[in-house]
Amino acid sequence: MQKITYLVFSIGFLALSVSCKSNGKSKDMGESISVDSLLQVRYQKLLEYPADSMAFPRSYTDSTKTIRKTPSKDWTSGFFPGNLWHLYQLTGDDAFKKKAATWTSFMESQKHNDGTHDMGFKIFCSFGEGLKITNDSSYAKVIVESAQTLATRFNENVGSLRSWDFNADEWEFPVIVDNMMNLELLFEATKITGDSTYYEMAVQHANTTLKNHVREDNSIYHVVVYDTISGAVKDKVTHQGFNAESSWSRGQGWGIYGFTMAYRYTRDTTYLNQAMATADFYLSQENFREDGIPYWDFHDPTIPDAVRDVSAATVVASAFYELDGYADNPKYLAYADRVVETLHSEEYILPEDVDGPFILDHSTGNWPKNDEMDDPIVYGDYYFLEALLRKQGE
Repeated sequence: MQKITYLVFSIGFLALSVSCKSNGKSKDMGESISVDSLLQVRYQKLLEYPADSMAFPRSYTDSTKTIRKTPSKDWTSGFFPGNLWHLYQLTGDDAFKKKAATWTSFMESQKHNDGTHDMGFKIFCSFGEGLKITNDSSYAKVIVESAQTLATRFNENVGSLRSWDFNADEWEFPVIVDNMMNLELLFEATKITGDSTYYEMAVQHANTTLKNHVREDNSIYHVVVYDTISGAVKDKVTHQGFNAESSWSRGQGWGIYGFTMAYRYTRDTTYLNQAMATADFYLSQENFREDGIPYWDFHDPTIPDAVRDVSAATVVASAFYELDGYADNPKYLAYADRVVETLHSEEYILPEDVDGPFILDHSTGNWPKNDEMDDPIVYGDYYFLEALLRKQGE
């Protein structure tokens, strides 16, 4: 792989000379700084963040100037080591590789955590990214053990992996669209071992999601609840969208990305067609912001005063760079490029004085709980960096 120096990216954008801003408001910080230089500062913040297995950085709260830190059991923990692996690929700087390996090692304890469906987010975004770079057989072993753990959550009657264990008195067997993202761990386990069990399980889950999560307009429900005995659908609800029938923007992104990824492994055009159909739904929304960053939910009645979600945009942009390689439709590439260009700006890149290992502002975590609202969030950065790598063909 050809290495590149900081912030070149081969994306063809001219460096813009701008004054540092926070949330769109200018700060008096003396000389202006180029956007590329500002990104370099932000990347250095990730490198300088001290290694601590109990303090994975999840988000940053501007009002209190604090970093939200989590242990490895949190569903977001794998993204920070993944960001470091991405930055090694983007920069060629071995310091990122070394730090990524350290943070990845902190994730190994999760390989036997059978109380979560988020093994893909946690293990594949850390060990999986590391395996691509190092080809370390010990990383492959962790991936397989983690897939074995994830497989314990599969219910044959439903044909899906169980998502959450909480709220069990109301949700007998909940499956969220986000769970499509965890199938990559299963697909990779089959590639590593030759055991088709993981592949078949992933395909069954994808097929069940395809059958029950997708609406007639090709938007996607967040949560589908099943009967564990009959496998029948009991309810279709939301946990993070505005209401059960609304279109939570990041949820649409999980679906687009997940079905695109499923097509990569299976070459089943049913998945590709669904990825394109949901992508078309996403792009057809009339209430898009001019800069291409969606509101957190397309049906929030307070639009245009609703908060936006950079993480939704980066998930979709990364997915679109892959989808562009399969679909003969220039609008996917055009949107992905638009998002990358928008985020390559003073409005979205955090200023120099934010002392936290994050890159982008204005992601929204969980609106119904008023949690991580319009803040820097680690997975927004993860899919932004992945989008940059995919744009340059990595």
